[in-house]
Amino acid sequence: MSQHAYDVIGVGNAIVDVIASCDDAFLTEQDIEKGAMTLIDEARAEELYAAMAPGKEVSGGSAANTLAGIASFGGRGAYIGKVSGDELGEIFRHDLNAAGVDYKTAPLGEGPLTARCLINVTPDAQRSMSTFLGASVFFSEDDIDADKIAAARITYLEGYLFDRDEAKEAFVKAAEIAKAANRLTSLTLSDSFCVDRHRAAFRQLVRNHVDILFANEAELISLYETDNFDAALDAVKAETRIAAITRSEKGAVLIDKGDALAIPAEPVSRIVDTTGAGDLFAAGMLTGLAKGLDLETSGRLGAIAAAEIISHIGARPNIRLKDLAESKGIELSD
Repeated sequence: MSQHAYDVIGVGNAIVDVIASCDDAFLTEQDIEKGAMTLIDEARAEELYAAMAPGKEVSGGSAANTLAGIASFGGRGAYIGKVSGDELGEIFRHDLNAAGVDYKTAPLGEGPLTARCLINVTPDAQRSMSTFLGASVFFSEDDIDADKIAAARITYLEGYLFDRDEAKEAFVKAAEIAKAANRLTSLTLSDSFCVDRHRAAFRQLVRNHVDILFANEAELISLYETDNFDAALDAVKAETRIAAITRSEKGAVLIDKGDALAIPAEPVSRIVDTTGAGDLFAAGMLTGLAKGLDLETSGRLGAIAAAEIISHIGARPNIRLKDLAESKGIELSD
């Protein structure tokens, strides 16, 4: 394998998304917390799926969406994540490889079905996610491909995968492999409720293994147990080299060795669905950093990708992001 076979390799929950429109009354009726991700079991997944409006089924998962975005920017990416050997698992595998991402993780031999995320989108573009993790959580150190980690400029870890001890151990293993190969490790906190469940373990991971941290404002505040955004920024400055904190229409704040840089949000004529906005911001920024662009330009790529993704239903780009970036004056080498 060549020294830099990949720009980014992602490690995350391999999930198929089912996205449907609904009103607030449906969320109340189904006891769904608006704007949050709630874990559900297989029986609840079947019940909710039956109650939802007609939906669009697409391969998803936070890190997988990020890698699909990186491929759309012309980046070279790989992915590690667990599916079952069922129909949805095959769909997930096909979709990710077809998007240009190298995905070869062996499927789960026995056990639950491939994970699925039931996403209900209200007219204000908020997405409320009910997730059956299924096969995706049966992930361990054995699934970490050391050669691919060592051949990627950046390893990107998805916080949603962090629930089981085996996954925590796999994250540390991947980070140690990356460090030994003189590569960078990145982490996305994924969800404030995820942070609430694993705060101490996340803090340890960030301090000891993470070079680039992605979070939104709520996640960062949860991580540092404060209601003050500036205090949370001061805390993260002391614990990691680079951080990207997204703030919806306020854009993002980037931290580099203690210095803060504001990145404005890209204009959007109409917000349709916020699903994947953070994932695609990470895609743009990681692409820029992997290709040696400066932090501000990398952050702008993130804003461009996030704006494209919230302009339509679904968390995968509708157009080639490399062409979109170049139309805005940012050249990306192959």
